[in-house]
Amino acid sequence: MPNTEIELNPVDFITVGTIGPKGQRVFYLQAGKDNQVVSLIIEKEQAWALSEAIKELLEDVEQRKPERTPTQEELQGMDMDLREPIDPLFRVAQMGLGFDEDRNMIVLVATEILAVDSEEEFEELEPGVVRMWCSRLQMRVLIDHAAEIVQAGRADPRQNGRVVYYWT
Repeated sequence: MPNTEIELNPVDFITVGTIGPKGQRVFYLQAGKDNQVVSLIIEKEQAWALSEAIKELLEDVEQRKPERTPTQEELQGMDMDLREPIDPLFRVAQMGLGFDEDRNMIVLVATEILAVDSEEEFEELEPGVVRMWCSRLQMRVLIDHAAEIVQAGRADPRQNGRVVYYWT
């Protein structure tokens, strides 16, 4: 049995955000339903990969099951800010996406990264899991928002943690 197993079905909101100055930002994936807010720590690369994976999934789903194109007002009307309290449940090891055709919902499954000292300890533990059921509209907005958050860092991402020398 996992340490934590949470099912947000369906979510009221889902977002990606950061806390901290450029170069030291901590990335969060956050979702909530009713009064429950779940915050998970992710890597910058995971935020970018999530955006790309959702885009691919939605393109595939649209070919099989078309849906009305949302208006600009619908896309821009969603609050994508992180909600308080931002108390991370765990650091994400991997994420997966799925589509339930009957419900017309996308599920995002985030799995916890385990930090253990021995292989025996690893075999005894199961990672925490959070399942977030989202509408296509919520995911469309998340695509663009996650991409913006990733690009809002340093002008040249190759400079992450590196000293750059210039000779003239």
